[in-house]
Amino acid sequence: MTTRPAPWPGDPLGVTGPLPFDGPPTDAAPDGETVRRLDAAVDAVDAPDVVFALSRHGRRTVRCGGTAPAPPVPRHRLRYELGSASKTFTGLLLAHLTRTGLLSAGEPAAAFLDPVRRAGQDDDPITLAHLITHTSGLPALPADFFVRALPAWRTDPYARYPAERVVDAFLRHRQRRRPGTRWHYSNFGVAVLGHALAAATATPWDDLLTGHVLRPLGLGGTALSPGGPDTDATGHRRDGTTPTPGLTIGGFQAAGAVRATPHDLLTFLEAHLDPAGRSLTGALRAVRRPVLRRGLGHRHVHTVAWFQHPMEHGPMYFHCGATLGQQAFLGFRPDTGTALAALCTRRFRARDTFVSTAYAVLAEA
Repeated sequence: MTTRPAPWPGDPLGVTGPLPFDGPPTDAAPDGETVRRLDAAVDAVDAPDVVFALSRHGRRTVRCGGTAPAPPVPRHRLRYELGSASKTFTGLLLAHLTRTGLLSAGEPAAAFLDPVRRAGQDDDPITLAHLITHTSGLPALPADFFVRALPAWRTDPYARYPAERVVDAFLRHRQRRRPGTRWHYSNFGVAVLGHALAAATATPWDDLLTGHVLRPLGLGGTALSPGGPDTDATGHRRDGTTPTPGLTIGGFQAAGAVRATPHDLLTFLEAHLDPAGRSLTGALRAVRRPVLRRGLGHRHVHTVAWFQHPMEHGPMYFHCGATLGQQAFLGFRPDTGTALAALCTRRFRARDTFVSTAYAVLAEA
């Protein structure tokens, strides 16, 4: 299987029942059919806490439920772990940094991470673009990750693999394939990208993402580290009853550190639906453009931040994420002006209905 990256534009390359909507004011009550469909989606997901938040042309409807008693803080006001859906924030940041001329996506990542590495030392360097498009040739995780993480596999595996170890593993990695020739999903690669961007801008990752993405988009309910029970939803193991601690991500911040409230996620997605006149307008438009097609007939389409599937009148963009105790689904459809943020607090398991339910809600919107 080969990949054909497209050029980057502008770059070289509650209780058990649902809770009512409680968010920004709207001109009218939530549409009855929308409420019915979201309530059905909440009921279809077997998890302690479930939130389906939908925006249609800026009008929001949020429905909550779950198998556990309602927490002291309403479910729609808590922050949820996004896991790999955090990569949509990282992709937007990279698009912004390249469009503003701060760096080029075609630059070798190692040049930022190894001060003594000579220019041109690598015949086929891994670039920033390779890292965000999962075409770097890096494995999903570093070779020694599992050995280090095993003692804390059920509680905090990523915390045992700090930033300096991620960078060292990358610089020591020996390529088996030329970068850009094969797509392979890699948390390792996006983690390395985060460290390369931080080094290139001489800015810590949290400050970099906050200053260039979170603050400009007004995402005050979004964080990059665990909080407490008054701010963060509690995840659960596969059994749906055993709580899990808040995720600490070690050196994999860019790949999975974001946690956010449902309303912040809708704000984030609404910016993608209508970039005009917003902060990051150019980057928001850029992350909607296909940069990679793969598979038989090139039917799998990717942007720098999203998976893209065709719908009858235009593409649907989405990304899923999962942690040790939570799941997330983010998506939007420009053709219908619809965005969806779906969240639940139970670890993924065989025959899990969460992702398929969320995908169907957005596909039918």
